[in-house]
Amino acid sequence: MRKFLKLDWTILISVLLLLTVSFVILYAVALGEKNVDFSNLKRQVIAAGIGMFLLFSIAFFDYRSLNFFSTKLYFISLFLLVLVLLIGKTIRGATGWIGFGSFHIQPVEIVKLAMIIFLASFFSKKKSQLSIVVRIITSIVLVFIPIFLIIKQPDLGSSMIIVFSWATMLSISGVSKKNLGILILSGLVIMYSSWFFLRPYQKERLMNFVNPYNDPRGSGYNVIQSMVAVGSGGIWGKGLGHGSQSQLNFLPEKHTDFIFAVIAEEFGFSGAVAILALFGVLIYRIKEVARLSTDNFGYLLSVGIMVMIFAQVLINVGMNIGAMPVAGVPLPFLSYGGSSLVSMLASIGIIQSIYLHGASTI
Repeated sequence: MRKFLKLDWTILISVLLLLTVSFVILYAVALGEKNVDFSNLKRQVIAAGIGMFLLFSIAFFDYRSLNFFSTKLYFISLFLLVLVLLIGKTIRGATGWIGFGSFHIQPVEIVKLAMIIFLASFFSKKKSQLSIVVRIITSIVLVFIPIFLIIKQPDLGSSMIIVFSWATMLSISGVSKKNLGILILSGLVIMYSSWFFLRPYQKERLMNFVNPYNDPRGSGYNVIQSMVAVGSGGIWGKGLGHGSQSQLNFLPEKHTDFIFAVIAEEFGFSGAVAILALFGVLIYRIKEVARLSTDNFGYLLSVGIMVMIFAQVLINVGMNIGAMPVAGVPLPFLSYGGSSLVSMLASIGIIQSIYLHGASTI
């Protein structure tokens, strides 16, 4: 009971508020369907229950034990990514799900967290054992393998999240500014070269990101409808269940990729700002846990999780307002998706464990 009371309640309350908003929006979206179906809401509630169980279970164990499992988690991640390519179910052009009856698991959501644990362990252990150059090259090779498998699905958004997390964790693990500059320059060259390896629909997404009206009924449709929904909400919104774009089904993927547009339309600018403020509080508190972590593993782990959440919020909100290409990245704790939600809640459990076992008093 004493440990329970010592949890970081600012983080926990922020997450619970985001979950509440998710349930409310999924309920409203279900009411707007021609045949009212609350199955998505029910699955999300079940996933939240599993995730909260993991959150508290992980929080009360010492996070440093993850060091022992980090290499195993890496190889399990590779196994899952290969498995999904072999027997995975294809949904909306991407082979990223493994089906178990009516439930589908998206392994890449588990892999994102597993890679952060592995990289935090690798950088903290190898700092004194390997030179900077060897450490950089080795980490690039280790990260390239899962990213290659993820892009094969294809899932460009998730690969970007892992790259952001890796780059940030590498930059704070003792890399000089010169080496970091060379790495960034190399990354830009690789990004430019990757254009020639993208599939046609991915190139269309990027081109229509610049001007979605190039194909208003095709690949630009989602972004246009999302921007209309966001803009039509005004200051206070149209009210829960009264958003014309979402309730009349003009807005696609309104329960997953474009749930932020539903929030902006039905709760307005004020509601959207409130959601972003909750994420701001959550990310700030995770940053504080990282800052006061008493060991390098906990510090890197906190930063990696913080970057994962921040990058997903940045990309998803950017997608919804037309500032970034549509990359299929869920909005943490809000978008429908059991695998993403369970993984995110487990990551908060790790942060709570660092707060309880490896951080000085905040």
